[in-house]
Amino acid sequence: MITNLLVANRGEIARRVFRTCRDLGIATTAVHSDPDADAPHVREADAAVRLPGAAPADTYLRGDLIVQAALEAGADAVHPGYGFLSESAEFAQAVLDAGLTWVGPPPAAIAAMGSKTAAKQLMAEAGVPVLGALAAPTEADLPLLVKAAAGGGGRGMRVVRTLADLPAELEAASAEAAKAFGSDEVFCERYLPAGRHVEVQLLADAHGTVWAVGDRDCSLQRRHQKVIEEAPAPGIPDDVRAALHAAAVTAARAIGYAGAGTAEFLLAEDGRFFFLEMNTRLQVEHPVTEAVTGLDLVALQLAVAEGEKLPGSPPPATGCAIEARLYAEDPAKDWQPATGTLHHIELTVPYEAFTGRGIRLDSGVEDGSAVTPHYDAMLAKVIAWAPSRPAAARRLADALARVRLHGPATNRESLVRALRHPAFLAGRLHTGFLAEHAAELTAPDGKDTARAALAAALADAAARRTPLPSGWRNLPSQPQVKRYRAADGGELEVRYRLTRDGLRADDHPETVLVEAAADRVALREGTVRRTYRIARYGDEVYVDTPGGTTALIAVPRFPDPAAQTDPGALLAPMPGTVTRTTAAVGDTVTAGQPLLFLEAMKMEHRVTAPADGTLVELRATPGQQVELGTLLAVVHPATA
Repeated sequence: MITNLLVANRGEIARRVFRTCRDLGIATTAVHSDPDADAPHVREADAAVRLPGAAPADTYLRGDLIVQAALEAGADAVHPGYGFLSESAEFAQAVLDAGLTWVGPPPAAIAAMGSKTAAKQLMAEAGVPVLGALAAPTEADLPLLVKAAAGGGGRGMRVVRTLADLPAELEAASAEAAKAFGSDEVFCERYLPAGRHVEVQLLADAHGTVWAVGDRDCSLQRRHQKVIEEAPAPGIPDDVRAALHAAAVTAARAIGYAGAGTAEFLLAEDGRFFFLEMNTRLQVEHPVTEAVTGLDLVALQLAVAEGEKLPGSPPPATGCAIEARLYAEDPAKDWQPATGTLHHIELTVPYEAFTGRGIRLDSGVEDGSAVTPHYDAMLAKVIAWAPSRPAAARRLADALARVRLHGPATNRESLVRALRHPAFLAGRLHTGFLAEHAAELTAPDGKDTARAALAAALADAAARRTPLPSGWRNLPSQPQVKRYRAADGGELEVRYRLTRDGLRADDHPETVLVEAAADRVALREGTVRRTYRIARYGDEVYVDTPGGTTALIAVPRFPDPAAQTDPGALLAPMPGTVTRTTAAVGDTVTAGQPLLFLEAMKMEHRVTAPADGTLVELRATPGQQVELGTLLAVVHPATA
């Protein structure tokens, strides 16, 4: 029987596993890198062991240090979570060799699925339909998908539409795969742009029972990483669904599987499906399966690890559950990850904290958490259950819109729009959905930014209030002026007076001030009253309404001239490491041409020329660590 469990992971999944452990009466042990020393998962554990360093290669990917940590802390079992070492057969074997219980499938099963190319061959031999790896792709095979053989999560993955682009994309994918998974092996397969990503949740014990615990649709992806998932997968004919489940069970039996895992398939428009891979671990999106079945999959993982036998069949699914992943990223900038301090995160609607059927929040962060370039940019998962799919989508969209998020840019608005999009509500899902509707999902949000800025200015005045309101005059005078910069870079000027007759705002002559405090402003226009909640952190101002958050930057009255930069300057969009440069000083470059690559948040990011012109400065060198805003290069635009 397990008495003390070490979770060889961090953030949200570590907290998720600890939650079940508390319910079962199991003591918990955390491990942490130096940046995570004060992270929520560390404070919530009964004991924590430091892994010196910051980079995953020095910390969460060091299986030897993690096994040693378990032994030193008195843990008798290890749960790998997802990512990092969760699909390392070598790590699983090291845990067992140390006399500890491994909460996962047998090392041999992990090894069998460890290489996607080998796994495809094994599944083909077992009679599971696969998309074969292409040794020598031709024009007839286009478009292609380059994939890392040893990992997932979209890393080392590239879409190739011309054979001329293939060598460069193979090189880039191989380099990214080597950094993420320790293996540079990549392969090509046909890319089905309109295919759906459908997966089957598996759970098996050591006594021969294999469950197909329903299915999920995970088609809404960006950079080949999932952002919205749901259970069950909508619109699949009963015979196709039954065949998918049967194929997943066949796959599990073929490798002697035990524990929780997921068989992933690509579902074509004509109803055919093809095995993609098997994730030999718990999935990020497991909460939607828990919500529709009422199961605790982590508790079942622990029971299987302790040798218990599963009942004959899983409970049936009822209703629909949808999960949205909140990421620190900017969808309008090609979903570029963002870093910084998460000042505040709050789900402002009641939620069920565990497997209940309402709103659920799973998060690895809290107020004041640092979003760093070392790890994945996911902040939280918000999950909604309802009796029907339309009701679940509506409930989740509303909950997301009401989340108070103060800090780096996030994908929250794009998630809300996707959940409310007619094509999504009609079940027209495919892996290119976000790209197809990108213009609608990433356009300026259309919020009343001007009125939010007015509320921010009035709150600022209230915070500075003396016995007479700031800006109040007995006689007519010059208006109070405040300037803010919006998220799109545009500047807003607020001009108002507070007189004995009330508010006089130049751009909002019909607006009446109902109340104003440092953190709350109520305005009325006609018969409609709206309340704004305001929070300020330095020069960052956030204005919250039930429809979402408006982020503003207070502009100083007298800007610092030293802050001005060359209009052709390329600044680091995030902290990271320069991996390579692809141009030299003096080169003629074209708009959008990659000049260098940064590695951050487990991904490689291109820094491109802003316009046609000449590269006159290149300050970045491979291996260089850069901070947000570091000058990397300067391009002088071509003259007409």
